[in-house]
Amino acid sequence: MVTRAPLSSPKPRRGWRWAVLGIVVGALLALVLFSPARWLAAGLSSWSDGRLLLVNPRGTVWNGAAAVVFASGAGGGEAVSLPGTLNWRLRPSWGGVSASLDLPCCAAQPLELRAGPRAGGVQIDWGDGRSRWPATMLSGLGAPWNTLKLEGTLDLSTRAFSLRTDGPVLRIAGQATLDATDVSSSLSTLRPMGSYRLALEGGNRPSLLLSTRQGSLELNGSGSWNGTAFRFNGEASAAPGSEDALSNLLNIIGRRDNARSIITLG
Repeated sequence: MVTRAPLSSPKPRRGWRWAVLGIVVGALLALVLFSPARWLAAGLSSWSDGRLLLVNPRGTVWNGAAAVVFASGAGGGEAVSLPGTLNWRLRPSWGGVSASLDLPCCAAQPLELRAGPRAGGVQIDWGDGRSRWPATMLSGLGAPWNTLKLEGTLDLSTRAFSLRTDGPVLRIAGQATLDATDVSSSLSTLRPMGSYRLALEGGNRPSLLLSTRQGSLELNGSGSWNGTAFRFNGEASAAPGSEDALSNLLNIIGRRDNARSIITLG
């Protein structure tokens, strides 16, 4: 009688499995770390409906550079470029992602931002700081800015400022102040027309206050944000002796009421 040796079952090739898994993980990690900057540019364009563009992007999603263009959206004919180049650095963490935006034309120090998920939404925190922007950039956003064609400087300062989405509700905290200095418009021969301040105060019911610092065009008003909608009521008027130079502008920026122009939003 011949006795046959039992057949040995094949051993699982675990070594190969770990090798394949390592290749896949490595490929995914490389894809994340070296994602081209044009992916970020495409995402930003889609999110802003073509109003904020990164042109000629280079580098990666995490470290890159590009020109910044404000545009009037897909199919729009208006576009304004900021001078110089934006250099960015993104750093992910378990709590979200932090961003450092170096834009020498408009900020002496890099702008610092942090975004991360929160219960029911996302929160974006702005680092305290100051920046200066040309008012001409607003023309690239289309109507009504392309009609007004404003010139001057816009100084933005933020303090403990943050935005948080909670489902359909947008919550605002902290303070943001925008000083518009030596503002002029193509609709008036008066140059400059004046200097103004917009002060945003966050909280349970965020408020916005518009005031005139100086000038022949007097703008004043106030508004509030209820979490889903914005309401603003204000008025514009011309200082004595400037009525003719500002008449055309007053007809456009609001509803004319004798010498005043009533501004209502929301």
